[in-house]
Amino acid sequence: MIVEERDYTVKPGKLPKFVSTYEKLGLPIQLEHLGNLLGYFTSEIGELNHVVAWWSFESLDDRQMRRGRMLADPRWADYLLQVTDLIDLQKNRILSPVAFSPLR
Repeated sequence: MIVEERDYTVKPGKLPKFVSTYEKLGLPIQLEHLGNLLGYFTSEIGELNHVVAWWSFESLDDRQMRRGRMLADPRWADYLLQVTDLIDLQKNRILSPVAFSPLR
């Protein structure tokens, strides 16, 4: 198993709109294509205006296949048009659990 962590820095004052648009338009598409949402978070202390999403996949190949199907979905392209100008920065990383991790 791998975990994909996606970190978005949202423009100041735009966090509520980003989160509500995602919940309404983006999340249903991602749940359909990606499936395994582990968590969706916003920051309260430290660097503000952050959204972090964790998705689990069986492997990098599984991730590539699922994300490829999502990127080919025209609804996803429509959703991106709604949120792209709300985002300042996006980071992405793949996390692999160690032997004693509860998420394995």
